[in-house]
Amino acid sequence: MSAVLRQIGREKLLLAGLLLLGCLALVGLLGPLVTDTSLAEIGTTRARLPPDAAHLLGTDTQGRDVLAALVAALPQTLKIGLLAGLLGLGVGGLLGLLAGYLRGLSDVVIRTTADVVMTIPAIAVLVLVATNVRTMTVGLMAVIVAGLAWMYPTRAIRAQTLSLRELTYIDMARLNGIGGLRLVMTELLPNLAPYFAASFVTAVSTAMLATVGLEALGLGPQNQLTLGMMLYWAQYYGAVLRGMWWWWLPPVAAIALIFIGLLAVSAGMDRLLNARTRQDG
Repeated sequence: MSAVLRQIGREKLLLAGLLLLGCLALVGLLGPLVTDTSLAEIGTTRARLPPDAAHLLGTDTQGRDVLAALVAALPQTLKIGLLAGLLGLGVGGLLGLLAGYLRGLSDVVIRTTADVVMTIPAIAVLVLVATNVRTMTVGLMAVIVAGLAWMYPTRAIRAQTLSLRELTYIDMARLNGIGGLRLVMTELLPNLAPYFAASFVTAVSTAMLATVGLEALGLGPQNQLTLGMMLYWAQYYGAVLRGMWWWWLPPVAAIALIFIGLLAVSAGMDRLLNARTRQDG
C-alpha cells in the first residue's frame, strides 16, 4: 500500500486532478453553510439583476440567485456522474471479469453484446428513453445514463483479466489448490484494482458528458437544479442574446472545471498504470 501511495504521490497530474475535484466537491458540500440555497428557488429574488454586493453572480429571469443555484446544482451534477459511473463500472467490471476468467461461450456472448451496443448511437437511445419517462429525478437520470456506460469497463477489465490469468503466479495458485471464486478474489481482483480505478474515471467522464448533453436538451430533472439544467434554462430564456453572461458563464465554468479534473485524473492514472506495466515487465 505504501508503495502505491508513493507512486500516486509522484504523479503530479493525478494529484492535481484529485485536488480540483475534491475542491469542487467541498464547494457542493460546504457551500450551503455560507450561501442561502433557498434563494435558488423560483421567485425568491428580483429577476435579471446583474452581479452586485447582494447577489454576487446576479439573478436569472426566473428570480433565482445564480450563486445559490450554482451551489445547489453542483452536488446534484456530481451525484449523477458518480452514481452512473459506479453503476456502469459495477455492471461492466463484473461482465468483463466473467468474460476474461471463464472465456468460452460466456466470453463470446458478453464480448459480442458489448460490441453491438457500442455501435448504437448512445445519445439517440438516451433521448428516446428520457423522453418516455414521466418524471425525471437525479437517481433515475443516473440509472438511464449508466445503461450505456458499462461497455467500456467491460472491454477494459476483460482484456486485463485475459492477460493476468495467463501469468505464472496464477498457474502457481492453481497448483496450490486455489481456484474459482477464491482465485478471483485473492489473486485477480487485487491486481485489477488500478484498472478498475481507471475504468471508473472513464465511466464517470462518459456519464457526465451524456448527462450534460441530455440536460442541455431539456431532458433532465425538471424539479431539481443541476448544472446542465441551469444551461437549459439560460438557453430557453435567451440569456446569451440578452447579454446575461452571469447566468450561463458560471455553470459552463463549473462543468469545464469538472472535466478538466477528470481529464487530469484519467491522464495521471494512465501514466501510473503504464509505469506499473513497465515495472512488472
